[in-house]
Amino acid sequence: MSSYMTLNPATGETVREFPGLDDGAVSGVLSRSESAFADWRATQAAERARHLFRIADAYDTRRDELAELISTEMGKPVKEAVGEVQLAAAIYRWYGEHGPDLLEREVLDPQGADESLVQSSAVGPLIGVMPWNYPYYQVARFVAPNLMVGNTIILKHASICAASSELMAELVHAAGVPEDAYINVFASNGQIADMIADPRVRGISLTGSERAGASVAETAGKHLKKVVLELGGSDPLIVLDDGDLERTATIAARARLSNAGQACNSPKRMIVPNDRVDEFVSVVTRAFEAARVGDPRDGSTQVGPLSSVTARDTVIEQVERAVEQGATLHTGGEAIDGEGAFMRPAVLTGVTRDMDAYSEEIFGPVAVIYGVDSADEAVALANDVGFGLSGSVWGSDIDRAQEIADRLDVGMAYVNEHGTTLPGLPFGGVKRSGFGRELGRWGMGEFVNIRLRRTSRTKK
Repeated sequence: MSSYMTLNPATGETVREFPGLDDGAVSGVLSRSESAFADWRATQAAERARHLFRIADAYDTRRDELAELISTEMGKPVKEAVGEVQLAAAIYRWYGEHGPDLLEREVLDPQGADESLVQSSAVGPLIGVMPWNYPYYQVARFVAPNLMVGNTIILKHASICAASSELMAELVHAAGVPEDAYINVFASNGQIADMIADPRVRGISLTGSERAGASVAETAGKHLKKVVLELGGSDPLIVLDDGDLERTATIAARARLSNAGQACNSPKRMIVPNDRVDEFVSVVTRAFEAARVGDPRDGSTQVGPLSSVTARDTVIEQVERAVEQGATLHTGGEAIDGEGAFMRPAVLTGVTRDMDAYSEEIFGPVAVIYGVDSADEAVALANDVGFGLSGSVWGSDIDRAQEIADRLDVGMAYVNEHGTTLPGLPFGGVKRSGFGRELGRWGMGEFVNIRLRRTSRTKK
């Protein structure tokens, strides 16, 4: 039995506890998902699309309720939470609109036959293992394309997101998706491993830590199961010498503080020309010090608590270790007195390759700023980590900025913006940031049978 609970990170209060899935119920969950697959796959694509439209409408209608729930669960400021709900709705709506066309068969060059074509069809029950930092968005980008394809879903959310995962299941079922085509489970890691090993499961998608990804990939590989992994990131933000430094620094600071820095594709490493570093550090430091840290349900709050006291303390320890190893702390980095998982946003400089902070992911409101002497040095520094999720380049000469962005070893490269995510754009990384893609047409191509049908009227 696992234990799921809502523990408000702003107050430390235990709001609600949820019983975990009984070991004896695991096989039943798999049987239900497998049994539902035949009917759900046979449902017309247009009808599955209508279900997605209804899910999107439900997110819009219950926007404030959904937003307040995750503010309580994981500490997201309510304004950001509203934005996440709207993005999740947009993802369901995008697949409702474009999904049927994406499932149309593709006619190929016959190449000696009368007809050669490719059909895309569902593969069966899938497991989604979801993280707490974007409770609705990350579920939507897995669930929407796969329900559209005709796969069935077993959804295991983070243990602190039990209430929001229950509400998501309610919305999906109210929209007409059969209960066994989307099953929310409060499962333990061991139970998920058992499910992955079962032949009834055909694929797994995980968004989370490297450790969790490696464990799931190992189990899936042993049983020859397809896996999509979206893991950590230490995204670079490169400022060129022709950029608007103050504006870019202000945008970078705001982006780094979003969701209290708890985003895989947050601009964690800011790389600036050496002769402008002091100015850039000054702007980011002022922005960090001016940001209002407080109750996430207060509309004026800009930075909420981290997801837990443990998560907060881990980030503080990373900052302290960086300072002990020789980095310079310009502001913040300490816990805020009182209840809750709050900390002062921190700015670090002087991090070198021999320090832990150089290569590890800092999952909190911490900016690490580097100075370089050239664009080539900036690119080398940007690529000199094990992660490869996204990165950005900022400058006035667009051709030059694009050329530099093309040299980043990442899955998503941006010019004069950072971390943009939209329903029709692919999302995913390389290296230790995982593999596979979500969103857009690419998200519908991961868990499908790309089947060739070739016809010759005369027997060859």
